[in-house]
Amino acid sequence: MASSPTAHTAVRRPLDTARPLDAIRCDIGGPEPLTRVVSDHLRRLGATVKDGAPGDIAPDGAPGDIALDGGGFAPVLARTAWGTEGSGIEDEATAQAVTGVMAVHGRRHGTPRGLAVDYLATATGVLTVQGLLAGLVGQARGGPAAPVRTTTADRAGLLTVSQYLAAAGADEPEAVEPAPGGPPFTSADGVLFELETLDPGAWAAFWRALEAPADAIRAGWRPFQFRYATACAPFPVDLHEVTRRHPWARIRQAAARSEAEVCRLRTLAERAAEDDGADPWSLRALGQARPTAAGERPATTATADRPLAGLTVLEAGRRIQAPLAAHLLGLLGARVIRIEPPGGDPLRGMPPACDGISARWLALNRGKEAVEVDIKAPGDRTRLRELVAEADVFLHNWAPGKAAELQLDAEHLATVNPSLVYAYTGGWADRIDDAPMGTDFMVQARTGVGEAAHPAGEPPVPSLMTLLDVLGGLHGTEAVLAGLLLRERTGHGVRVESSLLGAADTLLAPALRRAATGAGPRRTAGFRHPLRTSDGWIAPSDNSAAAATAYDVSGMCTEDALDQLRGHGLTATAVTTDLSALHHDPRLSGPIGRDAHGAPAVPDPWSLA
Repeated sequence: MASSPTAHTAVRRPLDTARPLDAIRCDIGGPEPLTRVVSDHLRRLGATVKDGAPGDIAPDGAPGDIALDGGGFAPVLARTAWGTEGSGIEDEATAQAVTGVMAVHGRRHGTPRGLAVDYLATATGVLTVQGLLAGLVGQARGGPAAPVRTTTADRAGLLTVSQYLAAAGADEPEAVEPAPGGPPFTSADGVLFELETLDPGAWAAFWRALEAPADAIRAGWRPFQFRYATACAPFPVDLHEVTRRHPWARIRQAAARSEAEVCRLRTLAERAAEDDGADPWSLRALGQARPTAAGERPATTATADRPLAGLTVLEAGRRIQAPLAAHLLGLLGARVIRIEPPGGDPLRGMPPACDGISARWLALNRGKEAVEVDIKAPGDRTRLRELVAEADVFLHNWAPGKAAELQLDAEHLATVNPSLVYAYTGGWADRIDDAPMGTDFMVQARTGVGEAAHPAGEPPVPSLMTLLDVLGGLHGTEAVLAGLLLRERTGHGVRVESSLLGAADTLLAPALRRAATGAGPRRTAGFRHPLRTSDGWIAPSDNSAAAATAYDVSGMCTEDALDQLRGHGLTATAVTTDLSALHHDPRLSGPIGRDAHGAPAVPDPWSLA
């Protein structure tokens, strides 16, 4: 049920000048890769941030401490770390190796590969900010101050691969056997491009317009359709050969006629030149919340570990971005009710399954309630508005313009619930002119993520791991928590918007700064390539990687190879190549369990001291 604003002692501020963290002070110490996003996002939300002095900053591998206070709140404390002490997880490279990120990102290549961007450090930073905001929201609702909330990169990594891990532990195999291959395609004049469509008819029409063989068109659709699930797309070679016979202008014409979409891969320099420095989310005032009479406010159910207990989130989301955002709100205690179409979400049946339900779907939607609503039917839209009237958050990732068309946008729903936090998780946030379809791989292509994800000397290939869908979902949760805190502090409902573009900007910030100054924005050749052993792979830490290449470990077993590098003072760890082995990996800071359907369930990304 909707809660009335403000239980703490701070004076409310006018919303036109307020930010969620106004009058809040923050002290930050810790390794820069883990605290970069924390510092930046807290500043953007209004906090006065004091970064640790050089002597206070923890060395690589050591945890960092963050403290918020002021504004009438008791101190809120957080800790961020790569993993548990002695685990061997000491930086981005080793965290990617242990948690399966190298294995998933490398599927399209046929061997494990590290992401050349600090993906897990970025995700850990956003999750740390979420934990801090949740602690403030809990206090604002009358709940207790929480002990230190710890966020580790290994748990962040498990969250980012949770759908792939769930599929690896399912009762049946993948619908498409994972194998190397995938976009981008290349035109006759050398343009690398991504292709996107959710319609098999548009897929076929595009390739027919380019005179592709019919059997290649048929064989290519299924791996293309499932590439979001499998992180690879073994297309027939004929399709790549077809695009190499046609100039870019002809390919664009074929896309326009078929209603498929294509996007030329942009460079980091191009993205840096157009970067507007915008926040990764936006917050805007809605209506004034209804006043609460003395004694009317119910006793809070917020606790230290469940600061959102007693709040209701309505989620009308599909695929990854919005469902993940709502999933994290549920982990923080909110009641989450999914709005599904008549007959239920069709993705419940997406293979592979556990106990008859899609394992991937369960990874993001377990524990949620569901209500079937036909949003195209006037009577069902009335039902939805009735649900909104009693909710705290309405979250969706519908196509742009759809909410306004159905009279379900923020302004419409604020009339039935002025206290509402209305959250939209989209693709582009109206910041890019002539933007293509706002899906993960198209945003990767348009923003330079494909170039940043691979080191110098390699093609600028977007990762087929859903980097931005997941990071966009994390930004969505962050935006909702900021909106809830702003509601509690100002007494207004709030519209929040996050986007895949905002997630890309957060991820790419260091590379874009290098590009803007004329420095090489990409990492050096071979960066985060693991070393093959006789029975697997090992990943040196970034600081040890150059020295580690001096040793030939290809004829050694993994254990002996690690012993040799460690004997020379180098840091390295074994690369996880079988995700099902993560269930028993002692390097992880939290156990992987099984839900009621038998599907793998990763540990919560936060833990309380």
